[in-house]
Amino acid sequence: MITNYNLFLDDVRVPHNVTWVNLPSDQHYSVVRSYNEFVELIKIRGIPKFVTYDHDLADSHYGDGLHGDDINYNKYKEKTGYDCAKWLVNECMKTGVKHPPYMCHSMNPVGKQNIINYVESYNRSIKD
Repeated sequence: MITNYNLFLDDVRVPHNVTWVNLPSDQHYSVVRSYNEFVELIKIRGIPKFVTYDHDLADSHYGDGLHGDDINYNKYKEKTGYDCAKWLVNECMKTGVKHPPYMCHSMNPVGKQNIINYVESYNRSIKD
């Protein structure tokens, strides 16, 4: 079930600091800083009506993908925004709903594209 809140995932920024994408600025966002916070909030409040993703959620993530390199997700102890997107897709799959509208504000081009590709692939598989 999609509920009536917006979710902002980023380890350091807040929504008004994100100026390179056109986030709806007239909205309130529930801010989460990690995979665990992301999962816990959705378990409590349900699937959000809008999500904005950052990819790199820990210092160890910075660097991978920023120069067009593939990302070796197996080496991370901390989960990324990509892991969050995969978790939310799985939750949507359980109820047969599309992933909610989203943006990816990550400055990591490879990580950003991985999130977009995963979500879009899932959404294409769901019939309206």
